[in-house]
Amino acid sequence: MRAAVLLLLAEEPMHGYQLIQRIGEKSGGVWRPSPGAIYPALNLLQDEGLVELNEGGGRRLASLTDAGRAYVTEHADELGEPFAEASSGPRKAGFELREAGGALAQAIAQVARTGDAAQVAATVDVLARARREVYLILAGEVPTPSDGTQDDVSEG
Repeated sequence: MRAAVLLLLAEEPMHGYQLIQRIGEKSGGVWRPSPGAIYPALNLLQDEGLVELNEGGGRRLASLTDAGRAYVTEHADELGEPFAEASSGPRKAGFELREAGGALAQAIAQVARTGDAAQVAATVDVLARARREVYLILAGEVPTPSDGTQDDVSEG
């Protein structure tokens, strides 16, 4: 986290949210730090005198101090290429699971917004079955569809 923040701030001053977005972009979407990781890192770098945080418009703009710029230059080898390492290394455990969960949450939200009572009830049933099947997977059993259909229905 430290190296990523320092290298990005060497490019230009940024708000915490911008840092989160840029880390995600530079790592090909593999690394998306939370605000709970970015802001403590910024505070630590500020305590070290490498970053200064200025309030403006309700946001804290982070920029490198002179000492921070010197540190990035002097420790370039040590800082390495954290974005390349994140995007070329093995995906973090659960990355695909989080993506699938997000897509499912979007579908559920769509049903909640536009579905009729029957569609909502059918969705609740599907989710209850899915929850049971996930627990079966954790128990070491691979569930099979009871009606013989494929898990992934594609439109053609």
